[in-house]
Formats: sequence, structure tokens, C-alpha cells
Amino acid sequence: MLIGRSRHPASRDTSASLYVGLLRHGEAEGGNRFRGHTDDALTPAGLAQMYAALSDSGHWDRVISSPLTRCAEFVSDFARQSSLPLTFDTRLKEMHFGQWEGRSAAELMAEDPEALARFWRDPDAYPPPGGESLAHFRARVLDAWNDILSAYADQHVLIVTHGGVIRVLLCHVFEVPMSRWHEFEVPHGRMHGVHIGDDGLAKSVRGKKQRK
Repeated sequence: MLIGRSRHPASRDTSASLYVGLLRHGEAEGGNRFRGHTDDALTPAGLAQMYAALSDSGHWDRVISSPLTRCAEFVSDFARQSSLPLTFDTRLKEMHFGQWEGRSAAELMAEDPEALARFWRDPDAYPPPGGESLAHFRARVLDAWNDILSAYADQHVLIVTHGGVIRVLLCHVFEVPMSRWHEFEVPHGRMHGVHIGDDGLAKSVRGKKQRK
């Protein structure tokens, strides 16, 4: 089911409405893994996923992106072709996975299944070894989010970023505990749209939330 409405979506000083599209990058080279800050490029299929996601997405006023290659390479071309202002924000990078950077879940399960299970069960208490804490990750992402809400009221803003960043934002906007952040489906090349209305409420999101 979709989460359709929140009473307290974000800190915001304006009553003008804002629409934000949250687009996850497409498939990256190397397959599914804890990529984090590892700077892999998109596969051709991943690039096609992103163009497909934006093929009928409507009007945008600006684009804000993670600077990592799997976002930046596509979005630089898209913004230029669409004559849109583009900003890169390091706060929109994926969570840093420390010693798990670049490794697959299968590899980690073979090496230390309990460590991975603890992370999935309670990522706040059990961050990846040497990696970024969930609290720090959430704080930097929301710092960027609140700046966007304050600076671009009454605009359509496309944010190109990562799965973890989008999950943090959806949990925040729709008041879902961070312990449930993995319940949000955020596939490669999928767009989630959040509309902050004149009343300051988040009224809609496109995308699916997994059943428990």
C-alpha cells in the first residue's frame, strides 16, 4: 500500500506547494552489492532505466543530484538536454558502508552472517564495521532536504540519488520509523514523487511499500 499523507513532513517556513521527484540511479556495474561511496558507473541497462523513468515525467524546474558517477553521469546529460539548472550535493551520497563497501550480501553472509543479520534487524545499533552510522546518515540527508524545501518553494524539483537516501526521506516525510526503512521498495531507476501542499502536508507518493 502507498503511504498517502503525513502530518509533519519536514521543517518548512513557506506555505507554497512543492513537488519533489526522488529518482534512484539505474543498475550499476558490478551487480547488486553494498556500493555506498564506491564510484561505479551505470551499465547501459541502468542508463536506459533512468531515461525511461523520465520519459513522461512532466515539467521540472531544476535538478539536484548526488555527485557519485552512477547519478552524475546521467543527470549531467539530462540537465543539459533539458536546459535545467543542475546542482550536486555531497549530502545526497549513499550511506558509507565501511568494510562492506563493494561487497555483496552473499559474500557477507558467507563470511559473517550474524553481523549482516544484526544490521538488517537494527541498523541504528549495528552499523557496518567502519561505516557511517544511521543517525549520521539520516542527519546529513535531512539537512539537504530541509535546505531544498526552504530554497525551492513552489517548484518541481528532481532529486537524483540512491536507495538509502530515498528510504530516509520517505520515512521522514511519512513518519515511518527508521527501523522499517527497508520496507520501502526502491528499485533501480524508480521514481517516487512527494507533493508538499499549501497546508504543509505531504499528500502523495508514487512507489510501493512492501507488506509486512
